[in-house]
Parts: sequence; C-alpha cells; structure tokens
Amino acid sequence: MQQIIDRFISYVKIDTQSDPNSDTTPSTEKQWHLADLLVDELIRIGMEDVTVDDNAYIMATLPSNLDFEVPVIGFISHFDTSPDFSGTGVNPQVINDYDGGDIVLNVEEKIVLSPYYFDDLLHYKGQTLITTDGTTLLGADDKAGITEIITAMEYLVQHPEIKHGKIRVGFTPDEEIGRGAHKFDVEKFGADWAYTMDGSQVGELEYENFNAASAKVTIKGKSVHPGYAMGKMVNAISIANEFMWILPIEETPQNTTNRDGFFHIHHMQGTIEHAEFELIVRDHDRLHFEKRKQLLLDITEKLNALYNDCVQIKLKDQYYNMREKVEPVMHIVDLAKEAMQAVGVKPIIKPIRGGTDGSQLSFMGLPCPNIFAGGHNFHGKYEYVPVESMQKAVAVIVKICELLAEKSEGKT
Repeated sequence: MQQIIDRFISYVKIDTQSDPNSDTTPSTEKQWHLADLLVDELIRIGMEDVTVDDNAYIMATLPSNLDFEVPVIGFISHFDTSPDFSGTGVNPQVINDYDGGDIVLNVEEKIVLSPYYFDDLLHYKGQTLITTDGTTLLGADDKAGITEIITAMEYLVQHPEIKHGKIRVGFTPDEEIGRGAHKFDVEKFGADWAYTMDGSQVGELEYENFNAASAKVTIKGKSVHPGYAMGKMVNAISIANEFMWILPIEETPQNTTNRDGFFHIHHMQGTIEHAEFELIVRDHDRLHFEKRKQLLLDITEKLNALYNDCVQIKLKDQYYNMREKVEPVMHIVDLAKEAMQAVGVKPIIKPIRGGTDGSQLSFMGLPCPNIFAGGHNFHGKYEYVPVESMQKAVAVIVKICELLAEKSEGKT
C-alpha cells in the first residue's frame, strides 16, 4: 500500500494543469515536469521502447513472455489536471482507517469533506483515503490512473511467472481540455485495443459516453440613450437572455441523469452593444444529439428574423459516443468484466456522463473502454481517492493481461 501512496503523492505534487486558451501541445510547459519524470520511471521499472514525442505523448512496452501470439493490448491515462480549479501547491492528506465521519480539510477556511453531503464516503469506512488540504484539487483525475498502470507494469516485471502478451502503455497531455487524443499516434501505439484507466468509483466499466459539441453565440447590439431608445436600441444582453430562455429549462446538467442529454451554458459576458455566451451540447443518442444542435440553429434563425441578423453561432463537434465502435468488439468489455469479478470487484457498467480519451481513440481505430481509477469529486477541493480502490485497479490490470494470455493459448 505504501508504494502506491508514495508514488501517487509524488505525481500529484507536480502541477500539470492544462490551459484551454493555449495553442501549444502540451498546452502548458509545466506538464513536461511530470512527463519527464514518468519517462524516467518507466525506464527504471524495466519497461522497453520508452518514448516521448515533441508533444509529450509517452509510450512504453512490456514485451510478451509467451511463445504464442496474444493480442496486443494497451492501458492509457492522462497526466494533466483540470483548469477548473487550482493544481498549484497540492498538499495531500492521508486519512488512515477512515471512521465514517467528517474530514476537516482546512481548519482556517472551515472546509469539511462530509458524508452528509458526499455520501459515497460511507462506502470507504475503515479504508485509507487521500484528500486535498482544501485549497487545491487533488489530481486523482488522472494521476491515480497513471499510478495504477505503472504499479501494475512493475508488478508484472517483477513476477515473470504471470504469463502475458505484449502490453503497451500510453500517457497523454491535455485530456482535460478535450485534446488528449488529438495527437496520439494510434499506429505507433500498435495495440489491438486499449483501456483508459480514468473512471471514478471502484467497479466502473464504461463503453458509452456523450456525443458532444460546443457552441459560441455572439450578439451584436446597438446602444442608444435609454430615454430615446424607442425603435432604435438593440440590447445584446436582452437578446442573449431571450436565446437562453428558449432552451428547455429542464434539460440542464442539474436536472438530468443517466442517459439524459442537456444544454449547459458555462460562460457569458455582455454589454448593450456586444454579448456572447458559450455552451456545450451533450446526448448519448446520436439522433437526439443532432436535434439539439439543430435547435440552436433554429433559435438563431428565429432571433435573426426578429432582430435583423444580429446573432451569430459557431457550432463545433467535439467527440462522439464510443459505443458504436466498441459494440462490434464487446469481448474487450467482457474481458475487463471477467477480470474485475476474478479479483473481487463488482462491475458497474454504465454510460459516462462526459467524455474520455477513449471516445476519440475508438473513432481513431483503437477501441478503448474506460475502467475505474478510484477517485471521487474530481476537479475541486473535495476530491479524494481511497488507496484500496487504486490497489483494486492494479489487480484488475494484471488480471486482464493474465486472462487474455490464458484465452489466447492454443488459438494460434
């Protein structure tokens, strides 16, 4: 256990926050600090063909120890953290034998991680938790996944009696800003399929995610003295509000769950002469997804007819539901499910209400379901991860490799 704790803490103390406003890859220079460390660590534990390209994409190989053919599989995680909350000066706290009560993260700021609000905590009574100090995020998303992959590979190197085929690992920058797979070289990676270790609670196994698009709406108004504005003023703020109120109010993140889709306005600013807002569109169903985008276009057309073409919209697809790429090869999900059950983990198969590198990679020719990494409350000061969940994730990775070798024997 201590090895996992020490490795994880060494990673999260390195600030790797990505930046959506940057055009470089990685989007922040500081991501290189962890990338360089990971390259050294992969070499140290005995991995081969360790490479890092000019964009900080890391790949490495654990060679097969068998004399028969086994499909090449991969395990992938990202090392950037979210721009939504500070990742500078992460100071993890280790809570041994959690008693099921409130955890004071920060005495001065009176910040408390409480099962009254975060009831998932009660699942981990008696376990060892790693939390923030209340001033930053933790970075379990996805440094827990990196910890688990490297720990599993080190275990396999040290235990050659466990039979396995060729295994590839990959670590990516900029996943949190939607670019994690953009420059991933699938051909170079050379795996038949892979798994992202990037889920939340222990047992999660996901092969469905949202179809996703972003939109930016810009309104050009006309400012006139309000005392003489009759028939002359065009208030961009009012038109922006009118656009937003036409959207179905019940179809927002706070009012939806499971496979429900939504519209989410996450940024707006404006004056009388100029207003703009940004939103994301999400839906698991491709047809419903297209209808949502069309609704935005229809609203734009309606308001332009009323207000003399003052509204512009830029729509951009971001990623699609990987289910359509994974379902034809469902044996890769079944393998992960069997591995979980073999190590005492109950599989929780459900759709991701978000995206993952795996969704883009699946459409790039690398089918890539998502497996739990163990963390909770990502992207904020209440983030935590049970160490036992990370241990289970390590066991699942090892068992996937072992089971695949067993199933491949005698087939070639």
